[in-house]
Amino acid sequence: MGNASTQLKVNIGKQSVAGKKAINEDATLYRIPQSDCVLANKGICCALADGVSTAEAGKQASETAVKRFVDDYYLSPDTWSVAHCGEKILSATNLSLFKKSHAYTSEQKGFLCTFVGLVLKSQLGHFFHIGDSRIYRLVNNELTQLTRDHNAFVGEGKSYLTRALGMDNNLHVDYGKINLSPGELYLLSSDGVHDFISSELMLSVLEQPISCQQKAENLVKLALAQGSDDNLSCIVIEIESVANESIDDFNAKLTRLPFPPPLEKGMKLDGFRILKELFASSRSQLYLVEDLSSGEQLVMKTPSVNFIDDNHYIDRFIQEEWIGKRLASDRIVKVYSQNRPRTCLYYLMEHVEGVGLDVWMKKNPLPSPKTAIEIVKQIAQGLADFHEKETIHQDLKPANIIIDDRHNIKIVDFGSTFVAGTAEIFNPIEHEGALGTATYSDPQCLLGKNTGVQGDLYALTTIAYEIFTGHLPYGDSVEECKNVFDYDRLRYIQASYHNPVIPIWFDKALEKGVQINPEKRYKTLAALLTDLTKPNPRFLLDVPETTQEKSRARFWLVLSAIWVLMFLLVIVLFKS
Repeated sequence: MGNASTQLKVNIGKQSVAGKKAINEDATLYRIPQSDCVLANKGICCALADGVSTAEAGKQASETAVKRFVDDYYLSPDTWSVAHCGEKILSATNLSLFKKSHAYTSEQKGFLCTFVGLVLKSQLGHFFHIGDSRIYRLVNNELTQLTRDHNAFVGEGKSYLTRALGMDNNLHVDYGKINLSPGELYLLSSDGVHDFISSELMLSVLEQPISCQQKAENLVKLALAQGSDDNLSCIVIEIESVANESIDDFNAKLTRLPFPPPLEKGMKLDGFRILKELFASSRSQLYLVEDLSSGEQLVMKTPSVNFIDDNHYIDRFIQEEWIGKRLASDRIVKVYSQNRPRTCLYYLMEHVEGVGLDVWMKKNPLPSPKTAIEIVKQIAQGLADFHEKETIHQDLKPANIIIDDRHNIKIVDFGSTFVAGTAEIFNPIEHEGALGTATYSDPQCLLGKNTGVQGDLYALTTIAYEIFTGHLPYGDSVEECKNVFDYDRLRYIQASYHNPVIPIWFDKALEKGVQINPEKRYKTLAALLTDLTKPNPRFLLDVPETTQEKSRARFWLVLSAIWVLMFLLVIVLFKS
């Protein structure tokens, strides 16, 4: 028999001050879940970041790092290991900061910070480390530094950081795990604290019979007294009790949930009643369900038993839930966090009233320009929210957009999404249908090249063309393309051919948005929307060469006729 306590319990205190500097570029954050279910499934998360002083946006970088780490950790699927969660979250955050850093021309400016994170779950502590912030462990009167500073020394006591969040597009994270024991202490600190306090002094403060909050405050005061000239931050954690359950048994439950059985109307699963099947394919099923405790109607997505032994498919399915929970947007279907334990693999989404945009377009051919452009702008807003989280939809098509009676839309289906920073190499999804059809997908993606944001822009422009014309920009022949030579033979069909009221500047914007060559395509969503909503003067001046030649010929013809008339007039006057 184990201890009476069956759950992890801790005491935490933190302190962060600017010190002698004008601005505090450090950031600290921790979260202790109130729900017993979340505490058991996810544990307790702590994070500390130190903005690099030579970087212009160190403060923004450190605040972004700790917030994304803690927020995204609790949004990640329970079926992911802590190590997998941390590495995915930090990789995505790093790439986001790296891109922001490169918005500056000077190499000394950007979004850079060091980072340490500690996740306490069941009977284990998991730590993540980048830079020269540190994590210490105090047990049995012995203080041990768990992390190794990522510094290079250049002589005369000088050193420089070799790793930081936002420094490089490829991130190397130090990860480790340790067994937790009641009574031990953990300290997360920035260099403004640990560089100015000896191990002996640090130990004397941590061993005092005072609260963790008082210990954190005293460490900062001591570092200031010792001459610290930097920002000062620390988090002190005391382990009061640990979970009884074996960590191996616990992780086995979470990381390999079984597939649910075939579900039918009236059946119950984990407190949900199945109301009806909404959709079924060879890859997944969607059910309308009722939460028996709240009466709320939700949509349950379950994996297909066709892929029960396909680890690639299972990983993608699990990732869908995480992606959906990260994307908070009025234009994207909401994915809910689970408040009750799951007995099998599925996830829950909001129930959106409406029909697919493909169905709507058939019922509403050639809608008014005002209605059509509002729909396009809403889809663009949804995509912008995807891209803000470094996420590419990759399967945007009318069937994956739900529209209601008021013309409000929501983007659905995360099965083909790509999260930058979480995959080392891009590969098109191996399973049939994962990237949609050639009708809307970027030809470059279908040929094995990741065009990122531009792929979603191609799909959006294709949808916009179809809403305004009822047709596709390259006709139905695009679906028959198999290789680069097939795509080279495609020719854009002027939108005005199908809908004569479309102005030339709007047509030119559509044409640019669906260029097969990404170099000729829009680079940003904002640029595309600007040209779709305001006449671009360059498009009005960009008259095709054949038209120019005809204009020249017409000009010389008219001019010649004038000369002939003048010559005849001169003859008549001369004879008279």
